[in-house]
Amino acid sequence: MSNFTEYLKTKSFRRNLISAICTFFGLLLIAFFSLRYYTKHGDGLNVPNLKGLKIEDAISKLEGLGLRYEIDSVYIQDQPPGIVTDQDPDPETFVKDNRTIYLTVNTNLAPNVRFPDIEMKSLREAKSIIESYGLKLGDTTYKPDVARDVVLEALFGGQQIRPGESLPKGSRISLVLGDGRGSEEVELPNLTGLTIDEAKFSLKGAMLTIGTITYEGEITDTANAVIISQFPLTADSVTKVRIGTPINLTLSNKP
Repeated sequence: MSNFTEYLKTKSFRRNLISAICTFFGLLLIAFFSLRYYTKHGDGLNVPNLKGLKIEDAISKLEGLGLRYEIDSVYIQDQPPGIVTDQDPDPETFVKDNRTIYLTVNTNLAPNVRFPDIEMKSLREAKSIIESYGLKLGDTTYKPDVARDVVLEALFGGQQIRPGESLPKGSRISLVLGDGRGSEEVELPNLTGLTIDEAKFSLKGAMLTIGTITYEGEITDTANAVIISQFPLTADSVTKVRIGTPINLTLSNKP
């Protein structure tokens, strides 16, 4: 034990200890700078803002910066096709060279969706369901029914659409709702001698609708053609009809 203690006091031990410490720190520095070089520490760039650019311009910019890219698509009706709508990483994010940038591009082809079952749903429920399927609420009209503000029919392009039918995402759906009045009756107006525009105004006020329109004789001016007959007719036996009843009209340019 005394010999080991004496050895610790020698110059040879001190030289070996200093040499070992220097070797350790030297290896540590070599490893640090090697890793720094390998990972290109501090060597990178800020991701440019690509949102709103055409995909061709976005790709050109990324390739010019030495960045890779991957493209996904989404359909947004209110934005032009071929435009970058999102990116990952976000603009001004610092990244290494050759990093992959993920782009989302608006496609010009709307995907199809299955129309949901909204019959007999309230207007508020139907609107929520329609929008959750990526559809939009169009016009709402009413017809006589004991249920108020409840969906009786759904229309797309003027045609009734059934649950499960396929249609483009973003389509506008019109709804026919019950007015809550059911079989309530209103006075049947006499439309004889009125133009079609005057008849529409009169029928709207009476909560009735226009049925079929026919013309008699040669029609030279449809705007000034007048109604010469209607069905149902106003008569002693028919003075009232149900709300929403369609009235068929015959028009002519004859005086």
